[in-house]
Amino acid sequence: MPRNDEKTPLLFLDVDGVISLFGFPSNHPPPGTFHWVDGVMHCIDITAGERIRTLAEHYDIVWATGWEEKANEYLPHLLNLHVAELPVLTFDGRARFGSSHWKIDAIDEYARGRAAAWVDDFIDSECEAWAGFRREPTMLVLTESHTGLTDELVEKLIRWAESLAGPADR
Repeated sequence: MPRNDEKTPLLFLDVDGVISLFGFPSNHPPPGTFHWVDGVMHCIDITAGERIRTLAEHYDIVWATGWEEKANEYLPHLLNLHVAELPVLTFDGRARFGSSHWKIDAIDEYARGRAAAWVDDFIDSECEAWAGFRREPTMLVLTESHTGLTDELVEKLIRWAESLAGPADR
């Protein structure tokens, strides 16, 4: 899955609210299957695995989540990603629930010189300002915590990645 080709855009993926869903109606079937992750029950959208594999055809994927290395301990197997692990950002204890701007420094450092998309359920004005000031093409994709990474968002991400490629690259 990972190519680490400088021309390939990066895709930074959050987990909570993107793959691990919450806030869905309790009177409907859950939008995934429940799994224990370090003593916390998570509703993992198993269909996200196929979407991530599709996105990997267009992006180098990096975990950008407060889960940090825990993402690789649980998700490649649960989502059938066909890789043992993906690159993962570390945040040195900066993780704060209900926001995402604490991820900016780590994402900015990793993405330096490359186009990047960032999928998260908490995109705030600081994230938008960061994206607007980057020299490289940057796309922010906001998910809803109860639906996560949908087919429509995947299509949007693929269109954006394809728009970056020159005619010879397509």
